[in-house]
Amino acid sequence: MDTTETTTLETKSGIPLDAVVTHAEMMRAFEAFKEANDERLALEQKRAGDGLIDDKLSRINAAIDAQARRLDDITLKAARPAFGGEAKAQRSARALEHKQAFDAYMRGGDAAGLAALEMKAMSVGSNADGGYTVPDEIETEIGKRLTAISPIRSIAGVRTISGNVYKKPFMTSGPAVGWVGETDARTQTASPTLDQLSFPAMELYAQPAATAMLLEDSAVNIDQWLAQEVEAVFAAQEGTAFVTGDGSNKPKGFLNYTTVANGSWSWGNVGTIASGGAGAFASSNPSDALIDLIYALKAGYRQNASFVMNRKTQSAVRKLKDTTGQYLWQPPAVAGGRASLMTFPVVEAEDMPDIAAGSLSIAFGDFGRGYLIVDRAGVSVLRDPYSAKPYVLFYTTKRVGGGIQDFDAIKLMKFAAS
Repeated sequence: MDTTETTTLETKSGIPLDAVVTHAEMMRAFEAFKEANDERLALEQKRAGDGLIDDKLSRINAAIDAQARRLDDITLKAARPAFGGEAKAQRSARALEHKQAFDAYMRGGDAAGLAALEMKAMSVGSNADGGYTVPDEIETEIGKRLTAISPIRSIAGVRTISGNVYKKPFMTSGPAVGWVGETDARTQTASPTLDQLSFPAMELYAQPAATAMLLEDSAVNIDQWLAQEVEAVFAAQEGTAFVTGDGSNKPKGFLNYTTVANGSWSWGNVGTIASGGAGAFASSNPSDALIDLIYALKAGYRQNASFVMNRKTQSAVRKLKDTTGQYLWQPPAVAGGRASLMTFPVVEAEDMPDIAAGSLSIAFGDFGRGYLIVDRAGVSVLRDPYSAKPYVLFYTTKRVGGGIQDFDAIKLMKFAAS
């Protein structure tokens, strides 16, 4: 792809030039990967192993992964909303007052302005243990960045609450229904039976440190510095909890619920499909298990479904073909897009387990309907200039909960013979 072509693409779609170039490199690497893998398969058919081909395949596989990571980084940088400028001009007088008071607190520890503002506002985000809520602009920035870098948050349902627990009612049995003629007698319908799911919001914290020189430097945007310091920590911690969390002082991950073979599925459990091999795909027709996993999900959920797996599992899936010899895994069709598997997007979550005997290494489902993330309104910051002199610590907290809200919407692949 020449410079003129990439510049045109960038002009037309707003995609960064680096992303376009990296995407083109990934596509070329994937073509090389397919050629090398085809050579490997041909040699296996002749029962003659070739270590050189395996090494070549591993190197190309690593190159594709590296380009995917670089593409993710470029896309993430492009997703950053700008601070200041036009947004500052549009900010209301009250929001600007909060911003100025927060800046004074962060830089010099002057809490008088924030205390007065929060008393007037009766803020729902005030932290009973101390600290002050950040301006809405910073909270929005943290939320947008978390969505961009937290894999499960990017596909799950998200709800903001003002309390500590979100309770969602659902019907375990509905009223009696049926067809009747125009003049037939109608029997009295039974009342529906209701139950509820509870999603408590647990405290997640980060504690970035700053030097006095950084805080005194008026050219440093304190809002942006804080958002960038806490985003990676928050994303890593909540990302792990959404997948494997035990629900104790953290969200409950979708892998931590009771699992049953999908043929015996019932509400409250997560259905599983066997891969056909102990710690591996079946030796013959390995992709059949993926087809079974897709069709274990009801049609209403499949249209918005995604695969979730880690990078190692994806490298194994990348080698699979259909009966016509076409690769099932495909790289992103456009820069900034997701790879696909059997036309469904693939979400990389490194907290998913590697393929092993009995592991639940691939999830498939409509996570928007299946998994709910609960965010309590408000992010709080407590300035601590004493505990780590000469550094100033900023104890930053937000409350997050999560769990499965629809047990019909998520299925797992269990790497076992049956």
